[in-house]
Amino acid sequence: MNKIENAPRQFGSLSEAMKAAGFPAPQHPLIALINGVDNPVGGLPPQHRHVLNFYKISFRPDLGGKLRYGQTYFDFSEGGLFFAAPHQIVGNNDEVGEVRVENQCVNQQITLLLHPDFLLNYPLAKNIKRYHYFSYSINEALHLSEKEKEVILSVFRNMEDELNSRIDDISHDVIISQIELLLNYSQRFYKRQFITRKPISDTVFQRLEAILDEYFQDRTPLNEGIPTVQYLADRLNFSPSYLSDMLRSLTGQNTQQHIHNKLIEKAKEKLSATNLSVSEIAYALGFEHPQSFSKFFRNKTNQTPLAFRESFN
Repeated sequence: MNKIENAPRQFGSLSEAMKAAGFPAPQHPLIALINGVDNPVGGLPPQHRHVLNFYKISFRPDLGGKLRYGQTYFDFSEGGLFFAAPHQIVGNNDEVGEVRVENQCVNQQITLLLHPDFLLNYPLAKNIKRYHYFSYSINEALHLSEKEKEVILSVFRNMEDELNSRIDDISHDVIISQIELLLNYSQRFYKRQFITRKPISDTVFQRLEAILDEYFQDRTPLNEGIPTVQYLADRLNFSPSYLSDMLRSLTGQNTQQHIHNKLIEKAKEKLSATNLSVSEIAYALGFEHPQSFSKFFRNKTNQTPLAFRESFN
């Protein structure tokens, strides 16, 4: 019974979600923009976990207090952007910072609700998946400078003007262009965020290395297998997508590639410094089958494990 009561509420349509928040039905069934920054409005977002069948992009000018970023806390009083993809749980009550943000009054923010069907027949329908920040958690929101905030607000206002204007045969194209502009600016500003937070990212990278070294020092791989991206993200308190993008900004490689590099590094150590058989090394690194390890090693080094051992000796 408790599982049913605690299940997140599903919102299948924009109209359903807006009605639950106390707003009138949207003018367009597939897209709505609620501007509480320029035109304060009533209503509250759902104050419990919920799942939307559409994209949600919210600008919140005042987050209030501090939010966790990995295992560090920052004051995000300047506000920022939050993104949610269809079928993603929003408002996880386990995150104190998230509850604080989600429970803020809608009249302090601008929210764009976008159904995937609005993008049909446009390249953006497919390309929107390359914007990884839709799978970031709320603690990894985009925090805007004053200048960046004005850029984002101008895009929202242009979109609002178009949505409130007389609809014609070019309106859809114009709105799609504004959405793409918003997403591309967000992509640019996220890359800036990785750069300006480089000291924090460097610390995360060092902790990642320590976690992997510890993982391979004991018998964990024998019991748990090869470390996964999810395992590392959980240990570091980041979402998998954010962790990969952060590492890519530092090293040019995502988390999965970093794990593969560490596997090769450890394999070479064992092949060159021990008398363990290839099978024993494979199991020690978390591979279920020695053949899988040999194929992996050959793909990464253009040598078989035995050929590497012989050439090294």
